[in-house]
Amino acid sequence: MGQATSADALRRLLVGKRIVVAPGVFSPAVAKLAQKTGFKALYFSGAGFSNLLGLPDLGITTLTEVAKATRDITSEVSAPLIVDADTGFGEALNVARTVAELGSAGAAAIQIEDQVLPKRCGHLDGKELVDTDEMVKKVLSAKEAAGRGLVVIARTDARSVEGLDAAVERARVYARAGAEVIFPEALESEEEFEEFRKKLSLPLVANMTEFGKTPYITASRFEELGYNVVLFPVTAFRAMMRTVEGVFKQLFAEGTQGRMLGSLMSRDEFYDLIDYRRYEKADKKALDAARRLRRARP
Repeated sequence: MGQATSADALRRLLVGKRIVVAPGVFSPAVAKLAQKTGFKALYFSGAGFSNLLGLPDLGITTLTEVAKATRDITSEVSAPLIVDADTGFGEALNVARTVAELGSAGAAAIQIEDQVLPKRCGHLDGKELVDTDEMVKKVLSAKEAAGRGLVVIARTDARSVEGLDAAVERARVYARAGAEVIFPEALESEEEFEEFRKKLSLPLVANMTEFGKTPYITASRFEELGYNVVLFPVTAFRAMMRTVEGVFKQLFAEGTQGRMLGSLMSRDEFYDLIDYRRYEKADKKALDAARRLRRARP
């Protein structure tokens, strides 16, 4: 799916009657599984990706790494991919380059936030914010570079630093600068989500991460509150790591995988996921063609 088509597909979802549930994906195989499950949009989480690399979520991955990972995913799935670009990999000029690179890699949307580097997980204490004007410059730069391509999502972490009213005011300014979607991070109650919705008219993103400042709220409840997208950024990653830990412990203790076979995805199931047999057919077709050409030689 081309960039404009992917972004337009996401825009259609944003104005739909149902909330968009976007799970965090961090590899092409995981993205395929999410799409097969039925999710209509996917989220490339900065935390999930950096953690996959064994790094903390401090904005220390590079644009090159994120762009490659984005391309790897979008080349295998058709669902629109929202890409977490942290603080945009630099200042306003860098943000324009980020938009170009991620757009070329097939992203449907880019998310940038108003923290200073090193940024922190939005649900941790100790965050610092850039001046509103600095973030506005980034949003303006992103929007100019994106045109009608990438959807520009502006995240504000102001709730935990400056309070809810300041977060609302920042969100309004970012919207005036051209952000199509606002992402208020780390709100602390349903009432705060409701208040934010009352004060902004454009699409809103909710972040339903685990072990954070936000209480556990269902997608259906976010829909009732008027939100357009709910993210589950690292749920699958955390589940994967816990499962792998258990597998390794059992394998270390028993020296065999025999008792865990029933909990493993089978070879055939994974081959179906990645469409393995399509590659076999293509290889056989090429081999048959080569043999015909060989027999036809004078």
